Amino acid sequence: MTHAIVVEGLAKQFRSYHADRPRTLKEAFVRRLQHMQAGESFWALRDVSFDVKPGQIVGIVGSNGAGKSTLLRLIGGVGRPDKGHVKIQGRVAALLDLGTGFHPELTGHENVFVTGVIAGLTRRQVTQRLDSIVAFAELERFIDSPLRTYSTGMQLRLAFAIGIHTTPDVLLIDEVLAVGDLAFQQKCLARIRQFKADNCAIILISHDTGQIRELCDKALWLRRGRLVAQGDPESIVEQYVAEMESETKRKTPVEWPVRATPAGSVLRMHENRFGSMELEIVSVRLVDQQGRSVIEFRSGDPLHVEIDYSAPQRIEAPTFGVTISSEDDQVCADLSTAAAGISLPVLQGEGRITLHLERLDLNGGQYYVDVGAYTSNWEYAYDYHWHTYPLTVLPTNNKKGVLYPPHRWEFSDTP
Repeated sequence: MTHAIVVEGLAKQFRSYHADRPRTLKEAFVRRLQHMQAGESFWALRDVSFDVKPGQIVGIVGSNGAGKSTLLRLIGGVGRPDKGHVKIQGRVAALLDLGTGFHPELTGHENVFVTGVIAGLTRRQVTQRLDSIVAFAELERFIDSPLRTYSTGMQLRLAFAIGIHTTPDVLLIDEVLAVGDLAFQQKCLARIRQFKADNCAIILISHDTGQIRELCDKALWLRRGRLVAQGDPESIVEQYVAEMESETKRKTPVEWPVRATPAGSVLRMHENRFGSMELEIVSVRLVDQQGRSVIEFRSGDPLHVEIDYSAPQRIEAPTFGVTISSEDDQVCADLSTAAAGISLPVLQGEGRITLHLERLDLNGGQYYVDVGAYTSNWEYAYDYHWHTYPLTVLPTNNKKGVLYPPHRWEFSDTP
């Protein structure tokens, strides 16, 4: 089968400039051309090679600054690589910076024509597809209003609708599948699947690893501009998530003052951790029902919090606690061995304690799992980790509140 996209040995280098460089020609002369020269160079991409077949979706994962967007832009012809080359078969469409090229004083109707022509459609093709574009964006009531009256979400929906009506052979998508509300997102995903069924080759960048698992046939993992691994999406995502979790744990805490505890031991305090360290929490894993480390899961799924500890000396009946809170520090769950009526034995040496949550019915959003070990009377903490373990709950149908409990509606024509 002929490949729709072939990337071989791709590399791109950028130069950094002094933060205090002149911004205008006048300023440059006044300051006698100081800080005009480029500083150190860095490689945004190094020796990246892969291919994509028609009808295949390839997902790209990696932390911020890994080179994902640079890679997509080079594939789309925005910029030239310093090494390597890209081969494309067929017409290319890119959903990158949605809304670029829109004019705020033009109506939505006029912007459709301008943007459609820029995207490679003829005026006749735009006219033929206009009704479908407007219907997909759900903007029938507003299409003749100036774009400056649109909300950001409305503008993004219109830009996405234009982009997917260009009937491409190759489609490049950079973090734009979170456009609009949940219903609109599902419509976008359905359209992406239709492109795949029509033999379109698709490259998708997303921080939503659930989308990578669900949509993609193959996944690539970029780290600091290099291709770490490529292959089965489930395997690649699991490796990526495990590394991200490990890096979170390795972050060096910022030292705070030291003070004495009521028991006379030293309480060591850091930015995200404090405690006497008589009993130390050495590792925390958030685990799904398949035993995989996760930083995101779906509402209602089981979640297990594995806490590995080390106690060089005998610790009498400690208490372990787990708190789950939202980004705005609203406590969603506050659980402990003491509240569960569990009296732990004397601990010494290394061990593990696990909190099993049969289901966690949180609404979609970003949360933190805080973990701590305390004296039996809660007098002070042996070791407490605050906002160290992020947890993303994938979007649900519910838009408000914290909980999304299992429920059903029943209708009866009699009270």
